Amino acid sequence: MPIKTIFLDRDGVINKEVNYLHRMEDFEFIDGIFEACKHFLKLGYKIIIVTNQSGIARGHFKENDYHNLSNWMLKQFQKRSIEILDIFYCPHGPESDCNCRKPKPGMFFKAQDKYDINMTNSWLIGDKEDDIIAGISSGILNTILVRSGHKINESSTKAKFIINSIQDSNNIISN
Repeated sequence: MPIKTIFLDRDGVINKEVNYLHRMEDFEFIDGIFEACKHFLKLGYKIIIVTNQSGIARGHFKENDYHNLSNWMLKQFQKRSIEILDIFYCPHGPESDCNCRKPKPGMFFKAQDKYDINMTNSWLIGDKEDDIIAGISSGILNTILVRSGHKINESSTKAKFIINSIQDSNNIISN
């Protein structure tokens, strides 16, 4: 039976935006992320993180650094009884011709194939228009753009909702 999922971008949604974040000591969770995730789980959603990590291709950090940080982050969620179903990441740079780098929908399709996700009953929360475009391209109708990461052009976004931070998502996602 297909599942419903909340897809979360990482940088700017889960943690404060830091260019090429790869060290635990630089990682700072955004206020309300844990409460929002508990709310999603209570509503029966699974949580999947989809993140571009071009710092790997650009040589700012190694893939192993990314994995170490991701494992540490997942442990912080687990300590609060929050299960993150999976993380999908793109290690390629913006000039790459890959299908996984947002705004392309490759990571979303990979998640859908792996977990039998009902995309029309799922949500995407991102902090860049590339996140929104990738979600829409994969069949996600419910998109939220948060102001807690990158500067956004609110007048031209394709996002269904715009909020200040993920902590405000509880007012939108209620079933």
